[in-house]
Amino acid sequence: MSKILFLSNGHGEDLSGSLIGNAFKKLGHDVKAFPFVGNGESYLKAGLKVIGKTKSFSTGGMGYTSLKGRILELIQGQIIYLIKRIYLLLLISSRYDLLFVVGDVIPITAAWLTGVPVVTYLVAYSSHYEGNLRLPWPCSNCLSSEKFLKVFTRDKLTECELKKKLFCKVEFIGNPFMDPFLTKIRLLPKHNKRLGILPGSRMPEVGENLCLILSVVEYISNLKNVCTDISFDVALVPSLDDNYLKKIVTLSGWRLCYPNFKDHPLRLIKNQATVNIYRNSFVKIVKSSNVLISMAGTATEQASLLGKYIVQLEGNGPQFNASFAEAQRRLLGSNIFCANGSVKEDRNMIETSNLILELLEISFKDSLLNQKLDDESLEVKQVEGVSEEIAKLITNSFLKY
Repeated sequence: MSKILFLSNGHGEDLSGSLIGNAFKKLGHDVKAFPFVGNGESYLKAGLKVIGKTKSFSTGGMGYTSLKGRILELIQGQIIYLIKRIYLLLLISSRYDLLFVVGDVIPITAAWLTGVPVVTYLVAYSSHYEGNLRLPWPCSNCLSSEKFLKVFTRDKLTECELKKKLFCKVEFIGNPFMDPFLTKIRLLPKHNKRLGILPGSRMPEVGENLCLILSVVEYISNLKNVCTDISFDVALVPSLDDNYLKKIVTLSGWRLCYPNFKDHPLRLIKNQATVNIYRNSFVKIVKSSNVLISMAGTATEQASLLGKYIVQLEGNGPQFNASFAEAQRRLLGSNIFCANGSVKEDRNMIETSNLILELLEISFKDSLLNQKLDDESLEVKQVEGVSEEIAKLITNSFLKY
C-alpha cells in the first residue's frame, strides 16, 4: 500500500481528483487531499481526508478573475494563503510516495518543488481547439523532469502534441469527471424543447447568476407562442435553500410555489413564465436538455463533452465573468455560444434569447450540425471507468499494493 496525496486548485479539479483518489483508495492505497482552492468538498464527500486548514474565497481561486476580482484576491489574502499552503506542502510531502496533481501551473510547480514523484492530470490545458498548446512557464520544465512519472491529458490532440515534447510519458485515457454521465439514469419526462439552466455552484454568486438567467427566461416567455413550447429546468445547488431562493427571486417579481405532489419540482412563476427547480439533479438535467444556458465552470465542460448546445451569459463575477467565459469558449469549441454586448444591455438580452430559441429549433431539425457536434465530442469523450483505469495503470507501473 502506497501513500498518495492529491493536489488540486479548483472545484472542478477537486471533482476529478476525488474520483481518481477514490479509485486508488479502492485498490488499498492511503489517499489524502491537498486542495489549494476552497475546502475540498468533493474530496470530503468521497470520504478522503483533506490536509491542513482550508479556506474558501469569493473569487473561487486565482487566474480568470477581473481586475475587481484580483483586488479582492489581495484584500482577502489569497496570495498569502497560497504561499502558506505551498509551505505546508513542502513540510509534509516527504511522508508520501506519490503526489497526484489535478490542475494547472500552480500545483504542478508546487509538486515539482517537493522532489517527490508526481503524476498529473493536465485538465486545464488543451490543443484540441486552440491549435498550438501554450503551457505557461515553468510548466513544460516541470512536466519534462524525471520526477514527473506520467502526464494524462484531457484529449487526444493534446496527448499527440505533448508527446513530441515529453515523449512516452504522456497519455490520454479519458476525462474522469465524465464518469457520472456514462451510467444509465432516469431522465426528466420527455419534452420537445427543454432548456437546462446551470447558474453555477458557488455562493453567493450562484444567486446573482440565477437572477440574470431568469430575466432571459422572462423575455423568452413573453414572446407569443413560445412559453408553452419550452420547459425551463434549473439545476440548483443544495446550498441555495428555499428561504434564500425566495428572498432573491421575490425582488424581481417571481413567486416560489411548492408542489402538490412529492415527485414534482419546486416552481418559480412570473406572469407567463414557469421555471422548474431541481436540486441534486445536475446530471439528469444536462442529459435531458436540448440546450443549456450556463454560468458555470466544470458543468459547462461536462455538457460540452456530451455534445450539448450551450449558451453563455457572461456574469459580473467574481468567478464567472467575461474573461472566464472567453477562455472557456476557446477551450471547449464550437458548441459554446455567447451573444454580443454587456449582460446589462438590452441588446445582449434580446440576442441571448434569440440565440436560445434558434438553437432549440436547430436541436431537432438540423441533423448535420448535430452530427458535427457529436463527432467533436466523441474525440474527447471516453468509456466508463476512466478513474479506475488511471489508478490501475499507475499502481501497476509505479506503486505497490
